[in-house]
Amino acid sequence: MNKPLRRLAAAVLVLFGLLLINANYIQVVRAKALHNSPLNPRLIQEEYSRKRGPILVGGKPVAASVATTDRLKYKRTYASGKLFAPVTGFYSLVYGATGVEAAENPILAGTDDSLFVRRVLDTLTGVPPEGGSVSLTINAKAQRAAYQGLAGRKGAVAAVNPTTGAILALVSSPSFDPNLLSSHDTTAIRANYKRLSNNPDNPMLNRALRETYTPGSTFKIVTAAAALQNGFRANSKVYNGASLNLPQTTANLPNENGQPCTAGQATLTDALANSCNASFGKVGLDLGAAKISAQARKFGFGTAFQVPMRSAVSEFPGGLNPPQTAQSAIGQFSVRATPLQMAMVGAAVANHGVLMRPYLVQDVRAPDLSVLHSTAPKSLGPAMTPQSAQQLTAMMVNVVDNGTGTNGQIPGIKVAGKTGTAQQGGGRRPHAWFVSFAPADNPRVAVAVIIENGGDATEISGNQLAAPIARAVMKAVLGR
Repeated sequence: MNKPLRRLAAAVLVLFGLLLINANYIQVVRAKALHNSPLNPRLIQEEYSRKRGPILVGGKPVAASVATTDRLKYKRTYASGKLFAPVTGFYSLVYGATGVEAAENPILAGTDDSLFVRRVLDTLTGVPPEGGSVSLTINAKAQRAAYQGLAGRKGAVAAVNPTTGAILALVSSPSFDPNLLSSHDTTAIRANYKRLSNNPDNPMLNRALRETYTPGSTFKIVTAAAALQNGFRANSKVYNGASLNLPQTTANLPNENGQPCTAGQATLTDALANSCNASFGKVGLDLGAAKISAQARKFGFGTAFQVPMRSAVSEFPGGLNPPQTAQSAIGQFSVRATPLQMAMVGAAVANHGVLMRPYLVQDVRAPDLSVLHSTAPKSLGPAMTPQSAQQLTAMMVNVVDNGTGTNGQIPGIKVAGKTGTAQQGGGRRPHAWFVSFAPADNPRVAVAVIIENGGDATEISGNQLAAPIARAVMKAVLGR
């Protein structure tokens, strides 16, 4: 009789011990995580009881909190909501936060450790607590030029400062109004979210940062860089046939117009200016997949960037056979890139071959406007030598001056660029691309533009559809 009782007592003691350990784990180890969970209703009440800090562009709030008369004391509002939605994201009572609202939530909500002393002082003095502010690198004029240029067509624009990596424009189209998700009416929020989520055009997708596309001929910038880094020069002679017979297959790789790249012998400069598929396919075969892949990685392919939102990873495929290598050299097959990535490719060429880390937050400040943190430009290393970058810049200037990118021209300013018409297969219409930077001799802005499926245009080309938008963004940054 005593033996079973002792076993029962031991089991009860073990259970009590486990309960004690679990209680301590929840109250001590997991306390902060559970408190900060977006599912915690007390946290929601706590955050809405204090004024959330603003998100600023050019010193003006594009997201701010206003006082209300209901139980949730403040409501989030967005000036020019659709214009800045890919950057700000939304702050919702039902669905939490996205974009900068999510990435910088501790500062905006006033819960960041750097604001601890401020919170203590506010408590002691009876001052209502507030969140800090986040200033973005976005150029408002460039953002608006990109948004208006897309004009509701599916596509995206990314623009960066080549010398710092600061993101000057990040636009996705079609966009959405974050105000629809930031009210205190949970029924309306859910209805709006359902409508946006079910929209086949996916307006809440940040195409500039989170979507990858076939880059088409804009990837020839990467292949040209690999060539210049591996023995080619701008005036090196290249294959000049109307099409390239792909090894190991009966297929060929034709030029868009079915003609040779140029009269007589063609140089690497001619091939880029006229976007000759056959020439670049042969360059790709001569280089080999490994060298093109290594060059792509130096430009940022294969890396996710925190800007502070996380970008999708741009990819150059591995395990390529020769036909696939030729197709990948012209940005087809399984090559995928975000608009931000292609802007970074142009920016690295512009910055004498040095790739800079992209960033969207310029500084964060306490409610008293004292600076808590400022973002310093950071090099991610050389993508190519300054000599190669100088040659490639001149080649890209020739594309805009005399080649396929003439709609990127800005009077009085040298513009470097590259067009792209990216085939998708499956009967789908091509994407139209343009990647550029200006001024070519002292770059201040690099831009990538994509129009998905050629928009509604009958004739689809990067020069016709994407280059005018890039030109408008560059002019906005340059004050032209």
